[in-house]
Amino acid sequence: MAAVEQVLSIARKELGVTESPAGSNQVKYNTWYYGRAVSGSAYPWCMVFVQWCFAQAGAPELLPARTASCGALMRAAEKAGTWVTKGFQPGDVVIYDFSGKKSITEHTGIVERVTASGVTAIEGNTSQAGSQSNGGQVCRKARFNSLIIGAVRPNYQKEEKKMDNTPSPAHKEGVEWAKKNGILTGGSSGDLMLSQPLTRQQMCTMLYRFAKMTGKA
Repeated sequence: MAAVEQVLSIARKELGVTESPAGSNQVKYNTWYYGRAVSGSAYPWCMVFVQWCFAQAGAPELLPARTASCGALMRAAEKAGTWVTKGFQPGDVVIYDFSGKKSITEHTGIVERVTASGVTAIEGNTSQAGSQSNGGQVCRKARFNSLIIGAVRPNYQKEEKKMDNTPSPAHKEGVEWAKKNGILTGGSSGDLMLSQPLTRQQMCTMLYRFAKMTGKA
């Protein structure tokens, strides 16, 4: 099962891809989805792009349906219990209605990050200027919450955080001494975070522990 960053990494690499010729909907994502080259107004590809990204990540099953329709994916997500209408997160598949009425499933994209007013998403078949729902290009777009009907929340694999507890040979003796004397304790999970920056308040705490150890506090 894919993690969020796997899907987003694949989507980012497609930024700038365009259909050819312009206005034809002839693009590699449609060729993949339909199993042959297609063109014409019957083949919009914003949802096909989303399907392609998840398939390339080896996790098409994270989407509740294999479909080229935004509305069909929304209904499948509602049935599967993976449809959300607020609290959007990176990796969510958002569906838009550009009229702001939230009644027409017009376009889709994969949320890259959340902003104060909405989301930044990577979208297929949009444009930097001009048509936003049939623009013929893969773009990064900033969208307001008012345009978002809701989103599919895939059940991504949680990325395991590795412990940062192995000092380099040059620092091993000092780290072991600090651990032994209670000066370096790490987080609640036991992660010493050896390669992470030290804040001033953390520095004060470590100096205080040293002072207590030497009887000066």
